[in-house]
Amino acid sequence: MRTAPGLDSKTCDRARIARDPRFDGRFFTGVLTTRIYCRPTCPVKPAKSRNVVFFPTATAAERAGFRPCLRCRPETAPGTPAWNGAAATVTRALRLIERGFLDDGKTVADLADTLGMTTRHLRRLFMQHAGASPIAVATTWRVQRAKRLIDETVLPMSAIAFEAGFASVRRFNAAFRTVYRRPPTTVRRTRRGPELQVAERPR
Repeated sequence: MRTAPGLDSKTCDRARIARDPRFDGRFFTGVLTTRIYCRPTCPVKPAKSRNVVFFPTATAAERAGFRPCLRCRPETAPGTPAWNGAAATVTRALRLIERGFLDDGKTVADLADTLGMTTRHLRRLFMQHAGASPIAVATTWRVQRAKRLIDETVLPMSAIAFEAGFASVRRFNAAFRTVYRRPPTTVRRTRRGPELQVAERPR
């Protein structure tokens, strides 16, 4: 299993057992028995070493079939320092995606053109350094933005969908369900209690 650049599995395992904050955002741990992925600082009792795998990005963990932990909230991890060791073009591309480059009708081809390379080469670099395609990374960023808005605001789900960069509420719901295995309204009720349910009711 590929880990973050500059890190091996033994280093990652020691860091997550110790909950070492220096590694927060540098890799993510997937627990094979629960199919959940976590930050190295997750407060839950660490799983046995034989039951974990490591990923360089949250997107790579999701592509492998893991869903985000609701306790350590991977969407709030520091800005993925793991990517700092990647090729400069990938680092720049990731920053552009995080800022919403692919949210306004632009394509991966447009991103590649902005970076001065072919679409094929850009996809190859992403698979090598981020463990996922540019579109998968963009979707993860959108879902993570939406998750933060769900936890931290009283915005209705339709507003959250567009604020997070989704083209439609339907796509937002589908992507969120794919990642969290439950609808966004259920996650909001679980995280914040009944006061937000009242705030969402139409007047």
